[in-house]
Amino acid sequence: MEPNKMLYKTDTHAFRDRWIAYIHDLQNNICQGLEDVDGRAKFITDEWEREGGGGGITRVIADGVVFEKGGVNTSVVWGKVTDMMRAQLKIDGSKWFAAGLSLVIHPLNPYVPTTHANWRYFELYDEQGNVTDRWFAGGSDLTPYYLFEEDAKHFHSTLKTVMDNYGKEKYPQYKKWCDEYFVNKHRSDEMRGIGGVFYDHLRPTDEAGAEELLAFQQAGGNAFLPAYTPIVLRRKDTPYGEREKEWQEIRRGRYVEFNLVHDRGTLFGLKTQGRTESILMSLPPRARWAYNYQPQPGTPEAELLDACLHPREWTK
Repeated sequence: MEPNKMLYKTDTHAFRDRWIAYIHDLQNNICQGLEDVDGRAKFITDEWEREGGGGGITRVIADGVVFEKGGVNTSVVWGKVTDMMRAQLKIDGSKWFAAGLSLVIHPLNPYVPTTHANWRYFELYDEQGNVTDRWFAGGSDLTPYYLFEEDAKHFHSTLKTVMDNYGKEKYPQYKKWCDEYFVNKHRSDEMRGIGGVFYDHLRPTDEAGAEELLAFQQAGGNAFLPAYTPIVLRRKDTPYGEREKEWQEIRRGRYVEFNLVHDRGTLFGLKTQGRTESILMSLPPRARWAYNYQPQPGTPEAELLDACLHPREWTK
């Protein structure tokens, strides 16, 4: 039986509530960890309601010693499945529910990488309110402006270690998915960064499977700070000048292109009448587009670009 034709026998509200409680705790933990690293800037909190159902908590940091701009957002939203959602997002049913945490951090120093992560849970319902489909999605990825192999290895190895606890096949599979997803196809398949892991539509077949996927998703969220903050602490005091800032802004332009042209999460938020300010929080404060810019061969900038053109194995 196809997943979207299946009726799941589940106390959906209890399961959903556990996930919602987790993402709110994770939001607090990540914000506190990043504030500790910055040492000056604090997250501001903006709670909002969605007209079609639900709402969220947007938390934004800006103008810090380390973090130029960033957001760690949670949302718990629901509504009716519209014809536009059926056509654009390829989902069906009568009603939908989604809850998740999404974050993007743009550091000030070009030697510190930008990072993105999200962990989501969806449910679809028939007209009687039965759950007809449900799945988890998410991942974490790294977008450096200058390539340090020890940083790339640390980030990927941290994710691999966590995922290996749930099956040795998961990290290679979800790394490949990430390498193939975060790509500017209009830029000759240029990757946005050096990847990480990405997965979508992880569907449980029974309650035991749902519990395992919940634990897997929580482990991924808990791994974010250990994967990212050691890199930030290593690079945040590295001297830089105008050349490095210009290159950072050029690469940020590529980041913007991906988010606005290709990213399904951005599309889902906009197509479901999500909160625009929270959705576009992912964009950097400054970016630039230099016509046909190509870094000089043999430079650190060229090395980074080469790493973004061809997926690499970072854990060997």
